[in-house]
Amino acid sequence: MAARRIGIGSLRKLQRHRFPIAAAAVVDRAVLLPAQDRRAEVFDRLGNLAKNRQSLCYHYSTSARIDDADSFHPAFEDDASGGGTAVTPDLERPNAELLFSRMSSGELLKTLLNLQVMACGPLVDVGIKVLKSPVANHRFLKKPIEWCVKRTIYSHFCAGENAAEASRTLQKLWELRLRGVLDSGLEDAADNASCDENLQQLLATIRETIALPHGSVSYACVKITAIAPLSLLEKMSLLLRWQHRNPEVELPWKQQDGLPLFAPESPTYHAQTEPEPLTREEESNLVLALERLSKLCECCELQGLPLLVDAEYTSVQPAIDYITYTAAVKFNRGSQPLVHGTIQAYLKDSLSRLEMVVHETTKRGIPFGVKLVRGAYLSRETALAKVLGVPSPIHASIQDTHRCYDRCAAFMLEQASRGHGSIVLATHNFESGKAAAHKSEELGMRRGDLRVHFAQLKGMADGLSLSLVQAGFQVSKYLPFGPVPRVIQYLIRRAEENRGLLGNSRDDRRWISKELAARWFGLPRN
Repeated sequence: MAARRIGIGSLRKLQRHRFPIAAAAVVDRAVLLPAQDRRAEVFDRLGNLAKNRQSLCYHYSTSARIDDADSFHPAFEDDASGGGTAVTPDLERPNAELLFSRMSSGELLKTLLNLQVMACGPLVDVGIKVLKSPVANHRFLKKPIEWCVKRTIYSHFCAGENAAEASRTLQKLWELRLRGVLDSGLEDAADNASCDENLQQLLATIRETIALPHGSVSYACVKITAIAPLSLLEKMSLLLRWQHRNPEVELPWKQQDGLPLFAPESPTYHAQTEPEPLTREEESNLVLALERLSKLCECCELQGLPLLVDAEYTSVQPAIDYITYTAAVKFNRGSQPLVHGTIQAYLKDSLSRLEMVVHETTKRGIPFGVKLVRGAYLSRETALAKVLGVPSPIHASIQDTHRCYDRCAAFMLEQASRGHGSIVLATHNFESGKAAAHKSEELGMRRGDLRVHFAQLKGMADGLSLSLVQAGFQVSKYLPFGPVPRVIQYLIRRAEENRGLLGNSRDDRRWISKELAARWFGLPRN
C-alpha cells in the first residue's frame, strides 16, 4: 500500500538518481494521466524498471505491456471483475455485433460509404486523375477539392494534419483497443538537404507521441528513401548485387559484420555490368544516412517506441536492408528488438532471406525484429523483369504469395516464441491473420505478448483488426499523418502501386451492412 503513496516529486528524485533515462520517460508519460491512474501506472512501470536494470536505456520492453495497461484502458472496463465474463470472439465466424459494438451507426455508415466508393475501380481512377491534374491546384478549386478530400478519403485513411487531430483519432482507436503507427508519408529524397529536412519532421513526429493518448502509439516508422538520397540507394544496391554475384569484389564502405542481404537464389539482373564504385561524396552521403537513422533510433529509444523500416521496390531494397541491418546490429539488444526491417512475401526469395538473417542474428545473440507484408510494387517489378527479359522476382500467383506469407509468418512466430525476436504481421487477408493467430496460440503467445503484433491500414480490414484485438492480440492501424496536400500525394502513390487493395473490402462491407440492417431493421446478423 505504501507504494501507492509515491508522488511525482519522489519520482523526480528517482529520475535524477537511480533511473535517469527510463524513469524520465515513465514520469513524463505518467503526468498526462488522471491522478488515480497515474499512481498505479507509475508504480507498475517503475517496478518493472527495477527488475530490468540492464535494459533501462531501452524501456519499451518494460513499459508497453498490454496486460499492465488493462487496469486503466477504457475499453477494458466491461471486462473487469464484477462486470461479467469477457467474450472472446470466434475467429472462424466473426460476430458482427461484438466486432462493432463500440462503433456508432453513424461511424459504420460513413465507413461503409467510403469503402463502397473505393471499391469502384473506374471512380477511383477518375479521382486519381483529378488529384494529379492541374485542376487540383486551380486557385478557385484547390480549397474545395481539399475540403472534399479531407472529409472522405483522407479522414478514412489518415490520423490528422497535426498532433491535436491525431490525438482525437488515436483516442477513438484506443477506445476500440486498437493502437496506431504514425506514418509521416515522407519518401524519395533527392539530396542531403531534403534528407535533413525529412529527419527533423520524423523526429518531431516521434516526440509528439508524448502528447498523444498514453499507449495509443505502438511503433514509429520510416522509409529509408526519406533520409538517404534515392540515387545513392540505387547505386549501392547495384554494387551489393554485383558483389553477391562476384564475391571477390571488395566494397570499402561495407561493414564486415553486417547481416546477410541475399539468398543464393536472389536475383541479380539489375546489375547487368560492373557498376562504378561509390565516389568520396557518395560514401560521405552514406555515412550521413546511417547517422540520420541512428538519430531516429536514439529518439525512439528514449520515447519507448520500436521502429519499423518500410520496404521499397527491388532496385533499392538491398541498400535499404544494408542500412536497416546496420542499425539493428547497433541498437537491438536485450530481449526486445528496437529496429524492425520488412520482408515482402511476394518475392520468391523472401523466405530464404528471412531464414538466413534469423540464423545469423540468433548465432550472434541479436534479437531480430521484422514486419511481414505481401508487397505493393507488383506492376513495377513485373514490368522491369519483362523489359530485361528475365523471370519476374514475384510469385506466379496470388495463392503462391499467400502460401509464402503464411510460411514466413509461421517460421518467424516459432523463432519469436523461442526468444529470438518479434514480428509485426501486416496483413489485410483474413485467412492469413487467422492462421497466424492460431499459430501464436499454439506457441503460447497471445494476450499482451510483445513478440507478436498485427497491423492493418486505418480504414481497411477493420473486421480483421477488431476480431484479433477482441481475441486478445495486439493490433495497430497504420496512420498516414500530416498536411492534406502532402499526405494525399502519398496516398495516390500507394493506390497506384496496389490497385487491388482498395477493392478488397468485400468482407468488411458485408459485415457492416448486416450490422446496420440489424440495428435499424431488426434483421438477423448471420
